[in-house]
Amino acid sequence: MLADSVWRIIRIGLVGLVLAAAVAGLVLGDAWLWVAVEWSPPAYAEFYAPGGGLDTPTTVALLVAALVKAALLWLILRAPAPGPLDRRAKALRRLLYLAVAYALVLWYPIALLPDAVDAAFQLALWTAIDVLYLLVIRWRSRMLRAAAGAMFAVELAGMANELLDELDLPELASGGIVELGLILGGVAATIITVVGQRRDGRWSRGTQVAGWLSVGVYALVIPLNVLFVGRISSGNLATPVMMDAVGLVGTVWIAATARELPAEGRPADLPPALRRVIRVAVAAVAVVPIIALIHPEQTPRLTYTGWSMDCYDRPGFGDLKPAERDAAFLCRARSIEGGVPPMFPDSLSDQEILAYGRALCRTKDRDEQEAILTRAGSARPAWGADPWDLVHVCPEIVGATHPELLRSTAETKAANAAYIAEQNAKCRDPWPRTKGAVQATAKYFLFVDGDPGYLVHDPRDEGAEAEQAMDKVYDDSARIGVAGGAVLIGHVEDVVDLCLTVKAFRTSPPQRTAGWDQVNEVSIVSRSGRLTVPEMGEGGEVGAGAPMPNLAIAGKGRYRLRVYVRVDDAGEEQHLVVVFPGASRKRLKLKP
Repeated sequence: MLADSVWRIIRIGLVGLVLAAAVAGLVLGDAWLWVAVEWSPPAYAEFYAPGGGLDTPTTVALLVAALVKAALLWLILRAPAPGPLDRRAKALRRLLYLAVAYALVLWYPIALLPDAVDAAFQLALWTAIDVLYLLVIRWRSRMLRAAAGAMFAVELAGMANELLDELDLPELASGGIVELGLILGGVAATIITVVGQRRDGRWSRGTQVAGWLSVGVYALVIPLNVLFVGRISSGNLATPVMMDAVGLVGTVWIAATARELPAEGRPADLPPALRRVIRVAVAAVAVVPIIALIHPEQTPRLTYTGWSMDCYDRPGFGDLKPAERDAAFLCRARSIEGGVPPMFPDSLSDQEILAYGRALCRTKDRDEQEAILTRAGSARPAWGADPWDLVHVCPEIVGATHPELLRSTAETKAANAAYIAEQNAKCRDPWPRTKGAVQATAKYFLFVDGDPGYLVHDPRDEGAEAEQAMDKVYDDSARIGVAGGAVLIGHVEDVVDLCLTVKAFRTSPPQRTAGWDQVNEVSIVSRSGRLTVPEMGEGGEVGAGAPMPNLAIAGKGRYRLRVYVRVDDAGEEQHLVVVFPGASRKRLKLKP
């Protein structure tokens, strides 16, 4: 009796503290109110409503949520039922109370750790709970127990998939349908657990109702989250605040499951009046999601918003089916990737954005585009619209002037490869009769804006020598920056590419400076036995257009690097880089 009294005092104190904190937060300001009701730092509110306070709907929602959370917390903090427990039931009760503690308070300190830690903790916790569910609950049917095991396995597979994603490892499965199946597996695991509790007979009708309500709340949250994600991104937090409050119903069910583990025999039924109230609540939770999906005809349809995960995958126009092109344009029109404002606001429906997009296709200049975007309420009208976005709504117009935008990913890759091969073919070996131990000739592609040149370096050396060489190239009249295992060779003309030939010799070759504008020789070291020039990677824009050999043919040690540079009558720049072993550290200007 004394323990029950102490527990009751603790419950009253904690629930009273929640309500008092909410009232105090209303007086002290938005940040205090948020912390008092949401039990999370103010930074979480500032993430969705940066630079401004909470609006009136959000403030009202927080006050209502405080009452809801206080009532649910009163149910969560009920004292455990007395009675004997075997070893498995004791372990299950402790793990369930740990899950309750995580939902209430432990989530925040764990959230301060890497996301993979949180995912691993959840997977380990619910693996143990699901295994004990199979052993402790009296399913009274082998088929039901097997079905429960299958649903628990699907639920845990979803958690494992999330952990693999956080660890940047290959996931168990990918694709929207598979991910949806894994999510629904968690819902099915809850449903079958409640069924098992009913067949077991130890858990009260109230606990079973809490389990069914937790499933209903989950079904309610999914459509509401889709419908209101645009409003959340604009700073309206009323809906997520209420979803967070009713989400505690699941915690109520977990706590009640742990509390009633020792009870033997079927508990007494609830009073008829309370049973009618519960039926109404369950029916409301089942019907409200369906009602929420029905909108007036004039309500904006938001297929994709700036927060839609499907929009991060951007295939080429040629990879899309005709029915998918409008959705691709909506993704780009509402995208906030990189922190930039969207082309169109979320207040516009899909139909309005598509109409504005087709109007942009018919404009003659940037001024007309700016006028249309201003009329649409765009946050960036002066930026206009890019052809690679508009091609999805008017391919016949954009494709006439930019046919390359109509290609598929494979066609683009093939066109790029053909272009690089064509450019490489224009470069010739300036020393065709002097063969190196290894050599290569290719076009070297530079950044269009301000690329200082290209590196000859030891790619396995993790030092900061490449940055040092880049700093030194601007201070050298020959545009050659030297820093240990890295030499940055600059271009002398304003070009976006140049012809590069590299050759490695076992001994110093003849100087042969005739026909070159400048010839310089410097020292370079290879600590790993490799020296090479960066190549253009897949999808890259900078680097050599063909494979470059290892120029450190004598292994680790010091080498001499001779650079020949000239510009022909057509303004094309040509470089010849010669590498051979040599201990000297002198810098030579063979032809200034």
